[in-house]
Amino acid sequence: MEVTDSAGLALTGASADSLSHYEAANHQLRCYTGDPVASVDQALNASPGMPMAYALKAWLHLVGTEPSGLPVAHECLRAGKSLKMTFRERRHFRAIELVTDGRWRAAGRVLEEVTADHPTDVLALQVGQLIDFLVGDSRMLRDRIARVLPAWSPSIPGYHAVLALYAFGLEETGDYAQAEKYGCKAVELEPRDGWGWHAVAHVMEMQNRTADGISWLANGADSWSPESFFQVHNWWHLALFHLERGDIDEVLRLFDGPIAGNQSQVILDLVDASALLWRLHLLGVDVGNRWQPVADKWEAVGSTSDYAFNSWHAMMAFVGAGRERAQKETLHSLKIASVGSGDSALFAKECGLDAAQAILAFGAGRPGETLDLLRPLQHYAHRFGGSHAQRDLIDLTMIEAAFRCGQQSLAGAFIAERAARRPHSPAVKRLAARVPVSAQA
Repeated sequence: MEVTDSAGLALTGASADSLSHYEAANHQLRCYTGDPVASVDQALNASPGMPMAYALKAWLHLVGTEPSGLPVAHECLRAGKSLKMTFRERRHFRAIELVTDGRWRAAGRVLEEVTADHPTDVLALQVGQLIDFLVGDSRMLRDRIARVLPAWSPSIPGYHAVLALYAFGLEETGDYAQAEKYGCKAVELEPRDGWGWHAVAHVMEMQNRTADGISWLANGADSWSPESFFQVHNWWHLALFHLERGDIDEVLRLFDGPIAGNQSQVILDLVDASALLWRLHLLGVDVGNRWQPVADKWEAVGSTSDYAFNSWHAMMAFVGAGRERAQKETLHSLKIASVGSGDSALFAKECGLDAAQAILAFGAGRPGETLDLLRPLQHYAHRFGGSHAQRDLIDLTMIEAAFRCGQQSLAGAFIAERAARRPHSPAVKRLAARVPVSAQA
């Protein structure tokens, strides 16, 4: 008897018992809550011949860009490919194979084809959008989801997640009103949907709606934070809103508490920790010894050159903590990666190497070199992934570098550009106040 999931898709080798665990794991992934790996392991214990359980486990270990996840994904690939499966399931394994080979964009295209044939395959949608995010394809962040919307309705489990995915794609392509509408609807349908909360926070960040952003995240924390493996990133967004207002004590409290206080060694959490401390560093805030444990965790991760966006953030920690050996090793790894093949080489060659060198130069007191490296990068940094909010560090570092190398007029021009997008921003006004009158003429 054929077993199907809640969206009507066939699951080869599944039983009623394994189906319940598999569905639980998918729901946890969609909401970023609980322990989806434990749930999918239960599915595999119940049905060792279930290829989609292996596929889900592989995806769970790949999309976080953790180097330690690759061996698990390879094992899932080996075990799953030997099983009988449908064409849809086989294409999941082809996409996994491509990612393990460093070919992220090609994997995204395979998943694009999966959802063209099976628009209710929410796993393919979610992983596909995460790949779009990692490679910086903002149009596909939106359009991958737009293509399947006609097939979805509130009667299909996972509808909330599709709305949340679409909300984030709309935000990254500048359709803020629609993004907020879909994100709020997602959260209304499923208050535990961390991605929906996140999408609306991005809207408020881009529109510089600081009070709204603080209210949105702080008042909703009891819904999106508990047992969430995405909570650090949403706490980071809350810290950015407070940083905009100049509430440094609150930013440090959030850093010491939910952002870094849990001692997470997850790369996505380390990215947030590094990014927040670097923003404070640019403002001249004394962060005490906070760089050291973050740098310790980055060193424990090992080489991150397979995804240069991570290396960029690791370099911030190594510069902040004064780890010269780690700085040199990070640059060396990026140089080697940049002459390799696949998307990892492109991430390093097109953006990552220059971005990391710019951070190193800034820390070494060479702001002119930082500025020279970042000015061209500003226009194509999306190529190595991240969101607009995350890549904003490039602009902020450029502004501070311009001040420090005496290019006051250029700093003023960068600030004027920023003010055009954020006309009521207190942070922009504080920057503008630093521009000498003579440079404003």
